[in-house]
Amino acid sequence: METKLLEVKNLTVEFKTVEGTITAVNKISLYMYQGETLGIVGESGCGKSVSALSIMGLIPNPPGKIVGGEINLLGKNLLNCSKNEIRSIRGNKISMIFQEPMTSLNPILTCGFQIAEPLMIHKALTKKEAMEKAVELLKSVEIALPEQRAKEYPHQLSGGMRQRVMIAIALACKPQLLIADEPTTSLDVTIQAQIIELMKHLKNEIGTGIIMITHDLAVVAGMCERIIIMYAGQVVEEATTAELFKNPLHPYTIGLLKSIPKITPRKVRLCAINGTVPALNHLPTGCNFYPRCTNAIDVCKKNKPELFYRGRKHYVRCWLFKNS
Repeated sequence: METKLLEVKNLTVEFKTVEGTITAVNKISLYMYQGETLGIVGESGCGKSVSALSIMGLIPNPPGKIVGGEINLLGKNLLNCSKNEIRSIRGNKISMIFQEPMTSLNPILTCGFQIAEPLMIHKALTKKEAMEKAVELLKSVEIALPEQRAKEYPHQLSGGMRQRVMIAIALACKPQLLIADEPTTSLDVTIQAQIIELMKHLKNEIGTGIIMITHDLAVVAGMCERIIIMYAGQVVEEATTAELFKNPLHPYTIGLLKSIPKITPRKVRLCAINGTVPALNHLPTGCNFYPRCTNAIDVCKKNKPELFYRGRKHYVRCWLFKNS
């Protein structure tokens, strides 16, 4: 039997605001096995990054707080760990590639030192040993002239190179779990493809499990074994990648797939999902997607749906599939 690397159960995260308490993540559950790549997809504000930061133990308190659920890493609930235990896990067993490398990297420290720092903290290497390892890591993420780049600062590198530095930092201690939060955002298409291929290569080489967080289904299509679709703080659909693209069930997932631009012989109008994501402090009484859904029925307006199992590891949060 495969070992579950990560299992999140009914995770709920709240934030205190001037307008009251909002639930950014509402009882989400997910799991992944060792060496697996899991995609989490959804629009901005759906709770993807908050879920990732919760796993890392980086929810700022105040205003945020994890108010319920479990986050189990190889059977150990991280929510029961002390701050020192979390520090020993973060950057060592679990690492994260943050969304924007220019704001995530420290502007006053060289790139080499920022890669070397977790090695000195978690692996007890000397500064010299850690810097030598940092150069090796820069070379492994395919940065030219690694010795020179290790001495440079983030502002001296291009966006693609900064993202590779972030990957080198995240993989420095060979973590069991790597969380990649929008790793290709703001990069041009060519660099996006290079970053994705690099992550796939390093995953195969190290055996790290990866959570790929993105708003773009096309990014996860060729990389992930399973995909979770999130909307307004909830999981609305979960399936294997092949099943999701072949047989999408939730109207939101169908809308996301239709919105992907396609190359066609003639001009075709780009499909869009009508409306906007609801404010988390003013969610609809029934289904969160009801105001934007073209297939809504009466029950959608009144009651919130559960995740219904549709077979073949396929789950969907939609009343249309309760008894079908």
